[in-house]
Amino acid sequence: MYKTVVIDYHPKAKIMAGKVEEKCNEMLEKGFEFVSFSITNSSKAILVFKVASK
Repeated sequence: MYKTVVIDYHPKAKIMAGKVEEKCNEMLEKGFEFVSFSITNSSKAILVFKVASK
């Protein structure tokens, strides 16, 4: 099972990196592993997670 999450507009790379890290840690606690991400032209990020292997 996969889950996608969109992170809102953050035009500064340092802020975006922190938000991505924060969301990855949050999702790990919920049992999801980070797979990949993409940054859109509107400075939003799309993160892809999958259910963590046991």
